[in-house]
Amino acid sequence: MTEEKISVTAEETAATAKRLPKWATTLRALRHRNFQLFFSGQLISLIGTWMQTVAQAWLVYRMTKSALLLGSVGFASQIPVFLIAPFGGITADRTNRQRLVITTQICAMILAGILALLCLSGRVQVWHIFGLAALLGVVNAFDIPGRQAFLVDMVGKEDLMNAIALNSSMFNGARVIGPAIAGILVAKIGEGWCFAANSLSYIAVIVGLLLMRVHSAPRSSQHSPIEDIIEGFRWVNQTRIIRALLLLIGLVSLVAMPYTVLMPVFADKVLHGGARGLGILMGATGVGALFGALTLAAKTGGVKGLGRWVAISCASLGISLFCFSFSHTFWLSVLFLLPAGYSMMLQMACSNTLIQTMVPDQLRGRVMSVYSMMFMGMAPFGAFFGGALAHRIGAPITVAIGGVTCFLGAVWFGRSLPELRIEARRLIVAQGLAGGEPAAELNAQPVEE
Repeated sequence: MTEEKISVTAEETAATAKRLPKWATTLRALRHRNFQLFFSGQLISLIGTWMQTVAQAWLVYRMTKSALLLGSVGFASQIPVFLIAPFGGITADRTNRQRLVITTQICAMILAGILALLCLSGRVQVWHIFGLAALLGVVNAFDIPGRQAFLVDMVGKEDLMNAIALNSSMFNGARVIGPAIAGILVAKIGEGWCFAANSLSYIAVIVGLLLMRVHSAPRSSQHSPIEDIIEGFRWVNQTRIIRALLLLIGLVSLVAMPYTVLMPVFADKVLHGGARGLGILMGATGVGALFGALTLAAKTGGVKGLGRWVAISCASLGISLFCFSFSHTFWLSVLFLLPAGYSMMLQMACSNTLIQTMVPDQLRGRVMSVYSMMFMGMAPFGAFFGGALAHRIGAPITVAIGGVTCFLGAVWFGRSLPELRIEARRLIVAQGLAGGEPAAELNAQPVEE
């Protein structure tokens, strides 16, 4: 397809979106059968994933009563993403992405089943949790770039932004339901059944992936895998707007994400809510994040204004976390977590959209692997150092420091936007998603309706 035809398609899609009812605009990526299958299966699977996340955190804390070990488990589960994601990216660029995602989902199902058996048989030990968390991190190092790159194969470029937003909405809808169920199950019958439910939930997404009819052919390369990986890193480093977005994501993952790892400490020692309170706190973050993703899904006018949204949402996250860190009232803390979840998800989803809109198809898997490294890969360092810092100075002060750092990062990114928007427009037009319109400018105001 020529660049002119792609541009016309993008313009027609944008015009059509403006004529649709608001609800239809928000859900337009679901008109693709493949995305319908992916969405429904993944929603069920992600509910199980969030159940396991909450149950695992509570299990570690119940067994050890240690904030340091909570952070260490988070480190073990995510450091493989930082180390191995580049190989996941090149795999996504060279192999059939559909088969890659099916393989990773089967592996994750097996790992959850092993953890369930260990827990239900009463033989689980802390080192078991560390080992299985690390293995799941290896799986995620291939799954995340593969799944992110697979979105464009399912819906095409014209509905990519909406698919990313709906994917984030699904993730956070599950984030609301999963922790709430986990909080009840952990309190009533124990953590093991949450792990078992998660293992079974993978069946839904695997079946959906198998039923898809999508063209995701392997992509050949004349270079070695290492040379291709270096090419991806070089492109990111030389593209200032991509580099700035990824650095801000890495900063947030490093200093802000530890608040989720330390949530059992807040639930138990600060707010005295126990396992049920932990589920409510995690659920509140998920409610906010769900609305953040839906805000992006409902947006018309393409990527116009998303750069400003990134800066504002990062600043809002910092302020929300700072306020949360000093609250000793349970429901006030829940209230502060709503804008925290909203802001974090809006920043991450907008950044993801901008990156996927600007990246060439032949580099998509590799660039999304760098995104994975910054989003998930920096989180283990934050979890580990956050846990260690909380062990010495307390969880509230640790989270407050993270909030202030987020705010400063937002100021830096906001001041850099005027210099970045020209390059951003050039990249977006090159991918045929803006039709050469000035509306593609990152620093422009959102369309008024």
